[in-house]
Amino acid sequence: MTAQESGTTAAGTETLRERLLASLVTARDRTTLLTSCVEDPDLTAQHSPLMSPLVWDLAHIGNQEELWLLRNVGGREAMRPDIDVLYDAFEHPRSERPSLPLLPPEEARKYAAEVRGRALDLLEGADFEGGSRLTEAGFAFGMIAQHEQQHDETMLITHQLRTGPAALTAPAHEPVPPYTGPAEVLVPGGPFTMGTSTEPWALDNERPAHVREVAPFWIDTVPVTNAAYQAFIADGGYDTERWWTPEGWAHVRRNSLKAPLYWRREGSQWLRRRFGVTEVVPPDEPVLHVCWYEADAYARWAGRRLPTEAEWEKAARHDPVTGRSTRYPWGDADPGPEHANLGQRHLSPAPVGSYPAGESPLGVRQLIGDVWEWTSSDLAPYPGFAAFPYREYSEVFFGPDYKIMRGGSFAVDAVACRGTFRNWDYPIRRQIFAGFRTARSESA
Repeated sequence: MTAQESGTTAAGTETLRERLLASLVTARDRTTLLTSCVEDPDLTAQHSPLMSPLVWDLAHIGNQEELWLLRNVGGREAMRPDIDVLYDAFEHPRSERPSLPLLPPEEARKYAAEVRGRALDLLEGADFEGGSRLTEAGFAFGMIAQHEQQHDETMLITHQLRTGPAALTAPAHEPVPPYTGPAEVLVPGGPFTMGTSTEPWALDNERPAHVREVAPFWIDTVPVTNAAYQAFIADGGYDTERWWTPEGWAHVRRNSLKAPLYWRREGSQWLRRRFGVTEVVPPDEPVLHVCWYEADAYARWAGRRLPTEAEWEKAARHDPVTGRSTRYPWGDADPGPEHANLGQRHLSPAPVGSYPAGESPLGVRQLIGDVWEWTSSDLAPYPGFAAFPYREYSEVFFGPDYKIMRGGSFAVDAVACRGTFRNWDYPIRRQIFAGFRTARSESA
């Protein structure tokens, strides 16, 4: 949604209200799917110490919605102040959450539903102009829709980690011809506008817009595939120290890494487990479930490097004809099913070369959706950054401990994915839906 679309007319206000309603309903429908496809024991179990029990995410979604919409925007009294501390993500690490007196599944569902009913009543009469920053252009409602979709992605990660029969289904990808286009694209040097000051629901770490100077560089047209990554493995990539940073090599040795997470070798084939199904690793899909150290090592082995965050965003947003930075690689229009693999429509990345309608003006494909893409950059604030509406969303994570990912994945909804959106995690994380593409300097 552009700033103009937020509108000042009555018609514009109603359009915004309808858009917010649709975003909230879409998120809740997905939450319901993810928490109703398994029995209660699967909701209360911790399937990995890296993740919360699904029932924690469910009640946390409701608690954050109550906190920001009912209390902060609506000025309502707290419904369940006694549970605030249980669902404060900064009070309790994920590994400890199963030991907390969490709401049981049925109570968590009822709490989240009651909060939602009151929030929709609030939305019906909300004033999006002349109020606080939380209500301007419906920011708080958009933030909550994004927050819920982010936890839906987290819950989908938990579903991938759980063992047992498949609980989720989704259509297979439409067949596409093998990608035969150019392997890389030249991104011209010069300034471009990074970040945003106009996207109404952009989060604090995406702001403000500012000019970055980027030297010319080459970037992969499509993400690195499973087949290409298998060549790295076959060439002894996990056994050759020179491809790895010292920290990465220590991590590989300590954890005996030999392949992406969920892969195993059987005879001459690589197999993977995907949401309860074991299958042959598809050679033409983007590689998935690799940590930053693995992505960086592959890039070194290939004689290349990971792109910086600024390089990635310039490749995704810069239009060399107009000089503008667009909202998405294909322009300013909201993502459609022809543009990108988003919103859990499928349960895997699409084959590389898919979604030609979503390519950038320079011809780079699949920059949005399919897999989060590791960059070489640490999470850092933009010049002029201001925390809003709370420090814990971004500011407390700034520094060298976290690496930036861009572009979203098949598990990300469009409301929580745009050309300026920034994600981050520790460089050892592999359970996330992350892959990568490589780059090289023009002179390299």
